[in-house]
Amino acid sequence: MIKNIFKKNVVEFFAGIGLMRLGLEKANWNVTFANDIDPIKEKLYKNNFNNFEDHFCLEDIHLLKPEAIPTSALATASFPCTDLSLAGRRAGLNGQHSSAFWGFINILKGMGKRKPPLVLLENVAGFLTSNEGNDFKDALTALNKLGYSVDAFIINAANFVPQSRVRLFVVGKFVNQLTKDTFKVREYFPETDFRPTKLVKFIYNNPEINWDINHGLAPLPQLGNTIESIVENVDSNSDTWWNAQRVEYFLNQTSNAHLSKLLNLKRGNDYTYLTAFRRVRNGRSMAEIRFDGIAGCLRTPKGGSARQILLQVGKDEVNIRLLNPKECARLMGADDFNISGTLNEALFGFGDAVCVPVITWIANNYLNQALTQVINLKEQSVKGIEKYAKLA
Repeated sequence: MIKNIFKKNVVEFFAGIGLMRLGLEKANWNVTFANDIDPIKEKLYKNNFNNFEDHFCLEDIHLLKPEAIPTSALATASFPCTDLSLAGRRAGLNGQHSSAFWGFINILKGMGKRKPPLVLLENVAGFLTSNEGNDFKDALTALNKLGYSVDAFIINAANFVPQSRVRLFVVGKFVNQLTKDTFKVREYFPETDFRPTKLVKFIYNNPEINWDINHGLAPLPQLGNTIESIVENVDSNSDTWWNAQRVEYFLNQTSNAHLSKLLNLKRGNDYTYLTAFRRVRNGRSMAEIRFDGIAGCLRTPKGGSARQILLQVGKDEVNIRLLNPKECARLMGADDFNISGTLNEALFGFGDAVCVPVITWIANNYLNQALTQVINLKEQSVKGIEKYAKLA
């Protein structure tokens, strides 16, 4: 009976264009409800999932009725990072956008005994230090008050795709009502790829939080692919390639060190692919190039510098254009995503999304086992009650 209740069903909030769903489905989870406030993201979501009308709700999360949310095993929340990221103004969890997190908490609270036994949060790494760590602490405390013990870890999508995209994840497990065991943070544990020094210090310095740290996570995969693996074969006559004047302007925006590296690569017999962003340094717009074989973090196209630049260098050529939506989809591990709408709509959707294989990895290596644990504890609790009833 317990296993039937806790089928691998998911309710997802801040669903975006559906990449959280794609990642979970690859690990055999089933989305039964999805919510987002953005009609553009809704359109992109709709074009990729056949049963869209059955479960997608376009609404402000603060206006959702908890009783309308289906019972599920997992609730996910990739709430807006605008007020938490270094690129934003860091207004924190009470900012105009990121305060939507409290709408999610209110939904869980309103569901009462029906709330999911598992919760997955995803946000930028800046969430950890927003408002000197108080925002992160407030969020974890809010989950604790609802009965969830919490774990936190950081994963860079570069372990799965050629894109540097560092994200902070929180898993909440509703086990307080199922067992009398208390979870204590080890007095000391070393930093790892999952928990770098800043996160370890946060955990250590906040022992009052009800932690449930998973120290047995499997090693992350080591990516062998580079940016070249996601590049589309765009005809050399395509008008997406910049003209000579624009290329020269770009090269004049690079540092001497980067320009020297480019000239060396230009002499190569094969093409090398690089990415770059424009950034303002000391009041001047500069082109900063990555030479490590991966792309920078995809961002939403809210400013002229947000579009990522692709360089094709070699054979005595320097060819430059912007990354296109198909390449952005591949950088998010969504190779077969049905891209529709305008260019900016697609770029905004991917820049604001989760990386598909990262979510699949978390589901396979954490959530599946966590659900089994919760089910087993629930079954033990039920058996204990039944045994007590027979003795009474």
